[in-house]
Amino acid sequence: MPKRLILLTALYCLFSIVALWRAVTTQSFDLFTLGVLPVLAGILVRAPWSSLVLKIYLGMQTLGFSALGITAIIAYRITPEDVKVFFAGERIPMLPLVVGIIGMLLVQYWIAFSKVTYQYLSGKTAKS
Repeated sequence: MPKRLILLTALYCLFSIVALWRAVTTQSFDLFTLGVLPVLAGILVRAPWSSLVLKIYLGMQTLGFSALGITAIIAYRITPEDVKVFFAGERIPMLPLVVGIIGMLLVQYWIAFSKVTYQYLSGKTAKS
């Protein structure tokens, strides 16, 4: 497995744990959080369809984060003092959060659309 796919697999293992924890605690199942499971399974078994599912899931993430970002911008224009992000009772600063999300998406795009990933998932031999 190429190194960049190992990185993506590790990231998606973390996403899977968080998605399952969220699904159990909130008793809410949705495609945005649990959609990572078929992608991870496809990468691990080296299924030919996993490249397409990976790109669809990445598109869903991009649309979801874009919608949240646009909503935050609109809310900030209306009442800037009310736009805050809290996790476990702690306030998360916006700039590191936005930079982290954009960085995470860019890394996933880089891996999903690389030639090495395509060759690995399609069963063709590739150099790491």
